[in-house]
Amino acid sequence: MSIRPLALVALAALAGAQTDAAPPILGRTALVSGVVAITGATVVTMTRDSVLRDATVLVRDGRIAAIGPSARVAIPRDARRIDGRGKFVIPGLADMHAHLYADEWVADSIAPYELGVMLAQGTTTARMMIGTATHRRLRKSIERGETLGPQLWIASPQLSGDDAPNSYVVRSPDDARRAVDMASDSGYDFVKLTTNIPPEVYDAIVAEAAQRRIRVVGHVDPRVGVARALRAKQQIEHLDNYMESVLADSAPSRASVSDAGAYRAARWTTLDYVDDRKVEAIAGATARAGVYVTPTMAFFHLWFATQQSDETIRSRPDFAHIPPRMRDLYERSRAHFWSNPPSAERRARYVAVRNRLVRAIVDSGGSVMAGSDAPGGLMGYGWTLHRELEMFVAAGLTPWEALAAATVVPARWLGADAQFGSIAVGRRADLILLDADPLKDIRNTTRIESVMIGGRVLERAEREAAVEQARRLLNP
Repeated sequence: MSIRPLALVALAALAGAQTDAAPPILGRTALVSGVVAITGATVVTMTRDSVLRDATVLVRDGRIAAIGPSARVAIPRDARRIDGRGKFVIPGLADMHAHLYADEWVADSIAPYELGVMLAQGTTTARMMIGTATHRRLRKSIERGETLGPQLWIASPQLSGDDAPNSYVVRSPDDARRAVDMASDSGYDFVKLTTNIPPEVYDAIVAEAAQRRIRVVGHVDPRVGVARALRAKQQIEHLDNYMESVLADSAPSRASVSDAGAYRAARWTTLDYVDDRKVEAIAGATARAGVYVTPTMAFFHLWFATQQSDETIRSRPDFAHIPPRMRDLYERSRAHFWSNPPSAERRARYVAVRNRLVRAIVDSGGSVMAGSDAPGGLMGYGWTLHRELEMFVAAGLTPWEALAAATVVPARWLGADAQFGSIAVGRRADLILLDADPLKDIRNTTRIESVMIGGRVLERAEREAAVEQARRLLNP
């Protein structure tokens, strides 16, 4: 039997799928009719920090109908049985900072196949962070069951003071208000900030967003600063401007290595002036403000702090997916940066400070979310989300806390934790069946046997076919 690409599964192939438009809180993919039972597995529910052993998860019509000891869960005769003995069930993963090659580098028509790659790697929820009309069309198609892909939440085109690709250019408060209104009226879920946004423009964005009841996410301009962003309840990406916030008062410059500042060699000297007390203080302030942070550790730590060989980079499975034009640009950028890199000591300090910020935010009761910021840094979506979980553990989080950053925490921030992000009766059946225990080694999240999205099971052969189809389209 031939295997069609994951991203182009038609409604007819999803017999019985629920196609009526549902309120967004109920989920953003169609649910598939039928009964599936995963039997004898160890279930990492994420509703508590312990697991259920020798358990059965019963799925009916795309939702979890029962979960408990295998001896006690009654399985209907017509159920499809999946042997979970020796395997582990976790919730599907959320990538809270994703982009597509189709956003800029390849034709829009390839975007559905890219979503198939995300699903193949266990990403069942994705937040697209510079939104496009193509993303909005895909979101609607996925909700109707016409395209198979992750649940999509979509930020607006970037609000920037620069004339950047796919942007609302905002250089005055009036520009800011118009941009927020356009984002809201167009159906985007959030307002996304990037570069060159001075305080008066920022304040207008925040005020208008509050009026339109749309949340603000993204970068923090150095002129705005983290303290102002926390007061505004902005959701912050990349730990943006945190490095500036932790400099000692004696530092010779307030411009440090947040975001694109990491490309500027002179700024790395500021790492000699980090005040450890300020690290704890800003982490605590973040937690008290209730602001969620997506630090995108894998991109920043691997791109700027880890001197990787060409062989290492090119041997990654996602490297083969990078379109040639984007690959050339990033390889030139990498060669330029590493032709005169910061000292090993300063690079180690960079990683250590960012790690401490993440650990301190969580220790203070705050929330971090997993986001890949892929494709970028010669790394692709799907694969890099798993790298992000490794980075959280390297920062001192437990495997459970790292997994929470890609499951229950994003679901809570999205206001949908009653629908997905954990394994409990009534939740969507967005699940991953693993061959090894992720709580012993977080790298085991990559050992995927099958993925379930809204009750539809995606076996290994189908997932591998989707990845290969996307590779051929991205590199014709």
